[in-house]
Amino acid sequence: MTALRDLWPEVQDTCTSLGLMLLLVLFMGLARVVTRLQLHRFMMAHTFVLEFLATFQLCCCTHELQLLSEQEPTHPTWPLTLIYFFSLVHGLTLVGTSSNPCGVMMQMLLGGMSPETGAIRLLAQLIGALCSRYCISALWSLGLTKYHLNERTFICRNPIQVDLPKAVITEAICSFIFHSALLHFQEIRTKLRIHLLAALITFLVYAGGSLTGAVFNPALALSLHFKCFDEAFLRFFIVYWLAPSLGILLMILMFSFFLPWLYNNHTINKKE
Repeated sequence: MTALRDLWPEVQDTCTSLGLMLLLVLFMGLARVVTRLQLHRFMMAHTFVLEFLATFQLCCCTHELQLLSEQEPTHPTWPLTLIYFFSLVHGLTLVGTSSNPCGVMMQMLLGGMSPETGAIRLLAQLIGALCSRYCISALWSLGLTKYHLNERTFICRNPIQVDLPKAVITEAICSFIFHSALLHFQEIRTKLRIHLLAALITFLVYAGGSLTGAVFNPALALSLHFKCFDEAFLRFFIVYWLAPSLGILLMILMFSFFLPWLYNNHTINKKE
């Protein structure tokens, strides 16, 4: 009985954090409904606001997830379950947005998005990522749980636990795998695709989380580690911005140029 009483405050704090994330998702969903009703005739403004809301939601929820995962570092099952669940939530609610600059880059390089639309989306993602920091800081300052410390957002909590080359390779591989799946899962029906992507994100976080945090999203990295960018900009720029972009470029080169070239050469050799 005493053990249950000791455990109850932690359960309450966890439920409060989960409730806060679900409320954020709900409010962002309502904001998207209003945006689609009011701004559907203004294409650029419509695109900007939807991308801003998507990035804002993703970053705020990830801040809270990161906070929860730090409470039980020796028991990763619960944080991974939450990552899977909220990946599903984001997949269901953020349809039509990428909330990831690498996703925008991939679409532009493949010709699926104009440079103007890409620039609007990138700007919205940058602003959404920065605004999420101030929002989460304000929410934590309310002291809703014992884990909510406003000072957390103003210190650098360096997630890079390996040397620079290994960190670059980790983020590049994560970006390569995730966006390859994103590109090639398009033919799979939506419900199954969302589950597959959520499972893949969970696996990548499990595999690379102890090395770099496995962010593979420059906007999310900026929101989570803004103070680290301020203190060690070049290192964090290389790991969290250049490395995921390199993964995208390698993925496009492989699937758009190298593999078709290899297939054509193989076909020609068979005919000869």
